[in-house]
Amino acid sequence: MGAMALGVFVIANDITAMNVALPAIEKDFDTSVTTVQWVVNAYALVFGVLIVTGGRLADLFGRREAFFVGASIFLIASLAAAVSQTEAWLIAARAVMGVGGALMWPAILGMTFALLPEEKAGLAGGLILGVAGIGNALGPLIGGALTEFASWRWILFLNVPIAITAIIAVYFLIHQPRPETEDRQIDYGGIATVSLGLVLFMVALDQVVDLGWGDPRIVVSVFAAVVLLAMFGLVERRAGAHALVPKDVMRNTAFSAACVAILFVSATFFSVLFYVPQYLQKAGDLSAFQSGLGLLPFMAVFALTSFVAGPLYNRVGGRIIVTLGAAGIALGPFLISFGVESSGSLGGIIPGLVVLGIGVGLFYSSATTIGVTAVDESRSSLAGGIIYMFQVAGGSVGLALTTTLFASASGLISGLHVAFRFNAIAAAVGFLIVLFVVGPRVQPVKKQTSA
Repeated sequence: MGAMALGVFVIANDITAMNVALPAIEKDFDTSVTTVQWVVNAYALVFGVLIVTGGRLADLFGRREAFFVGASIFLIASLAAAVSQTEAWLIAARAVMGVGGALMWPAILGMTFALLPEEKAGLAGGLILGVAGIGNALGPLIGGALTEFASWRWILFLNVPIAITAIIAVYFLIHQPRPETEDRQIDYGGIATVSLGLVLFMVALDQVVDLGWGDPRIVVSVFAAVVLLAMFGLVERRAGAHALVPKDVMRNTAFSAACVAILFVSATFFSVLFYVPQYLQKAGDLSAFQSGLGLLPFMAVFALTSFVAGPLYNRVGGRIIVTLGAAGIALGPFLISFGVESSGSLGGIIPGLVVLGIGVGLFYSSATTIGVTAVDESRSSLAGGIIYMFQVAGGSVGLALTTTLFASASGLISGLHVAFRFNAIAAAVGFLIVLFVVGPRVQPVKKQTSA
């Protein structure tokens, strides 16, 4: 499990560590902020688009094998990015890192759940999401320190020893056999349609802040994405047993409901990471590094609660934990909106950040466990990939809608008030789905038997 944690940490840390380094990269390469932003976007986009494919490949060809390939790609691409001489070189290397991460994440999730007996599945979800929370929380701090006292390139160099250690640990400690099947046909049509559709959709959401929803390029991109995703459904029907997302996964009600709930609550998570630092810098007059520290109450509580959620899941079952988590995610943004209105400082929003952190820690680890354990064990990596894709999609759509509402308001405080109230409403919808759809379908906790 320590080996799995190393793999999760290097992926999660890399998602957030580069954000604080963007001004330094912009200066070194003498480029624009819109160009350098793709250092982060390229990684996130490729990672989010290919993670479902990575999960299916891991289930077909073996999770250890998928992890080794993904970690090797991640390692080599990190080295290439660290020594990049132009912004195009760096962005391309970061995109390749996204390929490696998309293979690693679902393989790690599948191997972690396979390590533990079914009655301790909650521990697996708690470990993965807890370490991911630590990686996300430490990312800005590590990235900021390395950028300030050494160079932003050392953020990327740091990936190398961690990835090597994880590869060695998995090689010697994880002994899970490859799936016993002769039929490993790949659904190329499904991969092509869903990947292209998601790329168009996520690029449109990224550009909607600058261009607006009515821009023809946004409208055409979203329409084309919808057509391609609809074609994906038709392709999957024809693919039968070889489908990228097999019928037994698509028709699993508990799994599908968990994904939809994650879709609605994820807007809040993304919006907090984006808007709270802006609030602290503009209204609180804090530096970029200080505003990053301002997120620690949220991220630290999120990580700690994820670890606690595992044992609680095994004791009381997933229904109670995931419901409490969804309630916290719905309540947190309301408290933040009141704090923003009343104080204009970090102190006013800390209660909302803490409640939200507890909610996120309880919800995501438990919802992931519910979704992964709802399907057959042979599909666990694919299920983990789909769940994370819904998290990214929900966050991206929610952030785009939040930004639109924020921009339409008059002033920073008014915009934040509207934005976080919108996130609270979206999370409340997710809470209702958990309460009335996901909860009743969660299997009761299995008691451990003594030898």
